[in-house]
Amino acid sequence: MNSMGSDRFRKAIGKVKDHTRISLARVSSSTDLPELEVAIVKATRHAEYPAEDRHIREIITLTNDSQIHVALCVSLISGRLEKTRNWIVALKVLILIQRLLQDGDRAYEREIFYATRRGTRLLNMSDFRDMSRTNSWDFSAFIRTYSLYLDEYLEYRMQGGREKHDDEPEPEPVTLKSPVHGKMKDNLFSRLQHLMQLLERFLACRPTGPARNHRIVMVALYPIVKQSIYMYYDMTDALSILISQFRELEISDSVKVYEFLRRVRKQFDELDNFYDYCKSIGLARTSEYPEVAKISQKRLDIMDKFIREKSGTSQYQTEEESESEEEEARSPEPDKKEGKLSQDDVLNLGDGGQTVEEYADKVGLAFYDGGPANHQPSQPGGFSPEVIDDMYQQARQKSGNIAAGNASSVAG
Repeated sequence: MNSMGSDRFRKAIGKVKDHTRISLARVSSSTDLPELEVAIVKATRHAEYPAEDRHIREIITLTNDSQIHVALCVSLISGRLEKTRNWIVALKVLILIQRLLQDGDRAYEREIFYATRRGTRLLNMSDFRDMSRTNSWDFSAFIRTYSLYLDEYLEYRMQGGREKHDDEPEPEPVTLKSPVHGKMKDNLFSRLQHLMQLLERFLACRPTGPARNHRIVMVALYPIVKQSIYMYYDMTDALSILISQFRELEISDSVKVYEFLRRVRKQFDELDNFYDYCKSIGLARTSEYPEVAKISQKRLDIMDKFIREKSGTSQYQTEEESESEEEEARSPEPDKKEGKLSQDDVLNLGDGGQTVEEYADKVGLAFYDGGPANHQPSQPGGFSPEVIDDMYQQARQKSGNIAAGNASSVAG
């Protein structure tokens, strides 16, 4: 049988399987909610086009405000994944899970999180392979990385990166001039660590080969691309707060900020490339994407020198240096006689000889070569922007104004 005939045969078999499952669910379902099973099959059928939204909305409606129905839905979805080796069905199930986490009952978070950690086939897709066709490798690879992202995103939400609800107290406002110490500082470091890990998972989702332009893949990508924009803004906000008080931090904390920036620099470069790809395929409007900040080596070098000077020694070990101690041993130590690096030097960055006080309102973005002119995407969508706790809302507004008014002064 040639490839075209084989493809037609697979489609016919898939159609028969879906029809059979729907018929069995209607007449002999083992559950007390057969219409839920029918809706799940229709939302994840073998047809090579995106699911109709009405089927997903029906699933959400049927399970709203019912822990029992949420648990039943998760069980049915898991069973669907267990039995399939078809990338189309698997990807549609993951898209459904994404929508349930986004728009469904809050109980879905806990149910999917704990079921996955018990080993249930939900977001444990690292071994998924569709061996039924020769061109399925790239789709299988996307499913594996996409499921890892959803799992990381879910863990982030379970650990506190969630929406704020009406019955919760207002958090303490945080601005670029708020003192960063104690629990607040630890929260910023923890938040950055989680966001960097989540962004790393997102960057791994960039599709390859025939998956790059497939419409089902695009449906999966759109909401996580929108989520990445909010992640990006929250990362720049947190970094701006830490950088604004960089000279007051303990040396060990200054080193952490430096290491964060060094790692984020690479991530932001990859993110910018990812966004260029998304724009090229028409995934959302170009105006919805931020102008990703560029962190120059010059900025990192200034921070590095400042830390060395403040520590009162010519050497301190960063993460990068510890990875290559032998190379460090061969490098000459910095000559402290070449000139003292003052705190003003770190914050001025050669910007017209301004003092620290004159530079205070721009320091939040001081180590970026440019930055976003607006901190709010023009078109809401995908995951809710409130998913990130509003601890940084005031800082976002402040840093947005800074970037808009002083973009030229922080570039260089």
